[in-house]
Parts: sequence; structure tokens; C-alpha cells
Amino acid sequence: MSDQTNRRTLLKLAAMSGAAAAAVPMGAARAQETATAPVDPQSKYTSEPFKEQPQPWPGLQSKMDPVPDCGETSYRGSGRLAGRRALVTGGDSGIGRAAVIAFAREGADVAINYHPDEEPDAQDVAKLIKDEGRKAVLIPGDLTDQAFCVDLVQRAERELGGLDILVNNAAYQQSKKSIDDISFEQFDRTLKTNLYAMFWITKTAVPLMKPGAAIINTASVNSVSPGEELLDYATTKGGIAIFTKGLAKQLAKKGIRVNAVAPGPIWTPLQVAGGQLPGKLGEFGQDTPLGRAGQPAELGPLYVALASGELSYTDGSIFGANGGTGIV
Repeated sequence: MSDQTNRRTLLKLAAMSGAAAAAVPMGAARAQETATAPVDPQSKYTSEPFKEQPQPWPGLQSKMDPVPDCGETSYRGSGRLAGRRALVTGGDSGIGRAAVIAFAREGADVAINYHPDEEPDAQDVAKLIKDEGRKAVLIPGDLTDQAFCVDLVQRAERELGGLDILVNNAAYQQSKKSIDDISFEQFDRTLKTNLYAMFWITKTAVPLMKPGAAIINTASVNSVSPGEELLDYATTKGGIAIFTKGLAKQLAKKGIRVNAVAPGPIWTPLQVAGGQLPGKLGEFGQDTPLGRAGQPAELGPLYVALASGELSYTDGSIFGANGGTGIV
């Protein structure tokens, strides 16, 4: 090897070393910009007991104290659902709202169903969707009406131009101390809202969905550990869990995944509109190992993960979010 060749080799090595040395500080700087310190889940949100604040059903999130955090200022998307079309029932507030915000910030267009009395909350979340440059379709209506449920899906699919994600989230919950206090009308409404509507909506949606689509049902810790004051509600949530697992076996052959999220005590309008027994709201979430109720924003990323297809081998599963109780 000549002296000239040696010099050329040394110059190349020096240049490569210099480039690598220059790249390290830049990479380190970027890491510093994006790094976030771990947050203690015990103190991430308030653990103070909630004050009594009854609202007529269905309740408005905007009137709650504190107002639930659905990720309005915290959720950051990265295009994981770009171009997808989603229908979310109960999408105006609570857990459904958190899913809607997360979906929109991940690039999805979203159709939202809600009760007509929840229009103020629905308009508010629609603005958040549009602020992301995504399409928001608002479809108010009563989920106890079979004809409406069928039309809901057809309209969502038509206005979105397709349907890739279905979230059956809306629920009716009224706490009663005893079966003696549950009227026939309440039992009927609970089952129609929580179970019948899920069946009507899903049955209508499946033929419109293509391989790669996802269905996500909102179950509950009550699916497996029923609260004694939630007899009718827990009955429906147990049904949702079984429906999820059974349907997943059917739809796997179509390439459509079906999973469920089973929340524990999450701060939503359900709780202030009859979901807790009078005088018991202050105890809500206090008995979890984390010592507090959860916020809807803490569930949004879970719905995104199940909708995105990244968990493509996850099907027929139920995911808990219950503050450490380990129930699900």
C-alpha cells in the first residue's frame, strides 16, 4: 500500500469520525427535546373526593366539577389512523369523547352519535375534530330505537365515505340499592341502550367493513365483578364481554378484529346523572390501589391501539383500565 493510499484512507476515516461526532450532539439534542419525565399515576389527576353534583340524565360534561379530561389539551397524534373512518356512539363526552379526540388527532374522520340533550358537548368536540382538519359528522338520536340504529350506521358510512372503525361505547347506567327499586322501564332501557343497540349497530356495520377494520366495545369491570347497586347495568356489561369474544371468532374469517375495553371507575357524566347512589359520589374511585378515579384521557390511547391495526394479532380480547384492581 502506497503512502498516498494511506493518506486517503486516513482522511476518509477522519471524515467519517467527524460526521459521527457531529451527529451525536444533534441526536442528543433531539432526544432532550422529546423526552418527558415519568409521571406518578397516583398524582397525575386529582384524588380529592368528588362533591355531590346531580344532573338530570344524560348529563353534560361541561357542567361537571372538575370537568373530565378527555385529552383536549394533552393528546398528541402521529398519523396512526390517517385516512380511517370511525363511528363512535356516546362520542360527545367521557370515554367516547376521549376516543374521538384521539382518533381525530391520529388522522381519522369521525361520526359521533349522542343523545339530543347532549348537543352542547357534541358541538364542542366537533370543533376539536375540525381543528385537526378532519371531518366531523354529528348524528344525534335514541339508541333504544332499532330503526335509528340501522340508519345511524348507514348515514355514518355514507357521509364518511366508508367505515373502518366502530366503537360501541354509549351506555345507560342508573344505580339502585335493590332489585325492588329497578323498574321494568329502567331494565328495558338499560338492555336496549347497552346490548340491543350494540347488536343492531354492529349487525348493520359488518357488511360495510373491509378486512383490516376494527370493532371496539366498551365493557366494564362490572362485566366480571358486578357492583350490587348496578344489577341491570352489570348484566349488560357481562353480555358485552361475551358478545365481543364470540363475534371475534366469527369475524376473524373476514379480517375484522373485535376487542373490548373494560374500564373501572372513570370520571364521566354517567356518574353524576344517576350512575352513583345519592351521597356516594365522594367515594367514587377512592378504593382503587391508585387511590383515585380515572380520567377518560387515560383510555384514549388504548382505543387508538386497538383501532390502528398495530395489534393485528389481538382479537377477542378484553383490556382493563381500572386503577390497579386487577379485576380485568
